[in-house]
Amino acid sequence: MMTQAHTINVSAEKLDIREHGMPVEGQPQTSDRRLFMQLQVFGNCKDPQQLIPSLEASGLEGALYLDVNDPQGVALLCMTEDPSLLVGPLRTLLTQAPFVSLTLKPEFTMLGRTYATGRETDLKEWLLQKPRRNALNRDWPWAVWYPLRRKSEFSLLTPQEQGKILYEHAMIGKSYGQAGYVMDIRLSCYGLDRQDNEFVIGLVGHDLFPLSRIIQEMRKTQQTAQYMQSMGPFFIGKAYWQSAFQA
Repeated sequence: MMTQAHTINVSAEKLDIREHGMPVEGQPQTSDRRLFMQLQVFGNCKDPQQLIPSLEASGLEGALYLDVNDPQGVALLCMTEDPSLLVGPLRTLLTQAPFVSLTLKPEFTMLGRTYATGRETDLKEWLLQKPRRNALNRDWPWAVWYPLRRKSEFSLLTPQEQGKILYEHAMIGKSYGQAGYVMDIRLSCYGLDRQDNEFVIGLVGHDLFPLSRIIQEMRKTQQTAQYMQSMGPFFIGKAYWQSAFQA
């Protein structure tokens, strides 16, 4: 039986749930700040222009997309460090005219948070700046957003085995990024997704074709071919409005 003293010691032990990057000049790099990003998709929008005044007046940071697969569809991407904004100002915006007249498509709702892997040389840039800059870049209006979940077997692999599999996947993304075709936004959604997905991926670019092509290429990797349990649904859109990026 666990003694009372042992119980007290365990409960008093402080957990470190900060994000950790690569040490800089021997000094640890940590952060308690993260960016939450949520995509909500709507139908029954006959005139997306009518949404813009309310979006601009709200002061919310994000983007409005036109849905490629629904001629009356739009999607709103909202980003914030404080998730309370999602049930505060964002909720107020969506429950008032003109958004209240739209039809929510909850099967497309995605919510995730930025995260660090421990290899980031600039933690603030990775967690807060890069995702904003990619999502709000007006030269990259096209976007594909989708959730994914890996098979449980992946978690049982050794860190070395996981690293080799992820490296193959990452090198494809890096090559497309360096060529100026695609930039990605990677979010963790453990416990935040209604379908129990693990990650939300956003791909943005100047043209739509490279976004499709990189997904095609990644289907050949070991991670996707062997360890992916599910992907999607996919939202494909083009930015109609974006808030200004502020560094």
